Amino acid sequence: MSSPVAFGLVDAAATERAGRLLADLVAPGDVIGLSGDLGAGKTALVQGVAAGLGAAAATSPTFTIMNEYGGGRVPLVHADLYRIERARDLDELGLDERLGRGDAVAFIEWIDRFPQVLPPDHMIVTIAHSEAGGRTVSVSGAGARGVALAEAWVLAFRR
Repeated sequence: MSSPVAFGLVDAAATERAGRLLADLVAPGDVIGLSGDLGAGKTALVQGVAAGLGAAAATSPTFTIMNEYGGGRVPLVHADLYRIERARDLDELGLDERLGRGDAVAFIEWIDRFPQVLPPDHMIVTIAHSEAGGRTVSVSGAGARGVALAEAWVLAFRR
């Protein structure tokens, strides 16, 4: 796994813009795990990705557990593991089957609850509220594709 790189975002709009930058870089089969406290900006980031891909407007999958969006450059799977209580409940979700097809980019909120769902190649994004009132984003990658995606996103953000 690559060493985490951190950068700051001033507000939810900046978080969405960061998602739009990420949308330019993702490809079918990419899996991005998201972690952070409630309200930190995980869904805002995915909303930016959806907009950048030209997909339907993303909504929080907290109650539906998993949403899929087509119509964009790459199909988008957006899952939320917050309400999943046991690892065996993941089987009913069908997330592993959806990820195994490799035809979409997947964002999985609350990945820290069940990190075992991640494939060997993945990116992890942790979003935290900062003391200055914005957000701090920490990004790292695992596997060749995960590391390359993390590095490319940080580079695009810093331009």
